[in-house]
Parts: sequence; structure tokens; C-alpha cells
Amino acid sequence: MNQFDTEDAVQNTFIKLMHHPKPFDSTEHEKAWLIVTASNTCKDALRRASRREEPLDLHMELPAPADADPAAGGVLDAVLALPLKYRVPVYLYYYEGYSGAEIAAMLHKPASTIRNLLREARQNLKKQLGGDF
Repeated sequence: MNQFDTEDAVQNTFIKLMHHPKPFDSTEHEKAWLIVTASNTCKDALRRASRREEPLDLHMELPAPADADPAAGGVLDAVLALPLKYRVPVYLYYYEGYSGAEIAAMLHKPASTIRNLLREARQNLKKQLGGDF
């Protein structure tokens, strides 16, 4: 985080304080609330900063690498060898850390479709890699 992000986090914390619906029991309670809220605000800012904003359309056309052989034993290689409809959600979920709802929003599909694609991909990977990979 840079200085400007830090200032934004402090400002957002105080905005949350201004919109806090009920009074605090004591100044100690208010201080504790501010510390926890500031900490969570900073964690959220760091989480957002760690994700690069890129249109997914740029990556949807990428073919699986020619050397991605599921028999080689590498899980990532097996994931990259999956068909595109499975590869993108699996990669976003397991390697990029997005939730199913976030992936659904990015791919403009229902969350249930993403869950089904992930389930089918896991079954496919289990067959390819043998057992519990």
C-alpha cells in the first residue's frame, strides 16, 4: 500500500464510524471498534490491490499449452489441459483465489453453473490424476 491508499483506508474507517448505527458503551469500546475496523479496512485494500484488473476476454482464447500433459503428474499441467469451459473457473478458483460468486460475475454465468463446472472439473481431474490428487 502506498501513502494514498493508507489515507483512503483511514478515511473509510472514519466514514464507517460516522455511519455506525448505535453509540458505544465506552471510549474503550469505541477505540477497540476503530482498531478492528481499520485493520479490516486495510486487509480489504490489500486484498483488492493483489488482484490485477484485466479483462477475461483476453485470456479466454488461450489454448492449452502443448506440453501440458496430465500423465506427467503435475496438477497445474492437468488443469491447463482441461477444456476451456473447465480450465477458466478452476484456475480462477484454486490458483487466483476468487470465490464461486466472483467467478460467476466475471464470466456472466449463474453461480450454480460455476459450482457444477468446478465439480465436473474435479471429477475429470480425479480420473486423470488417479485418486485424491
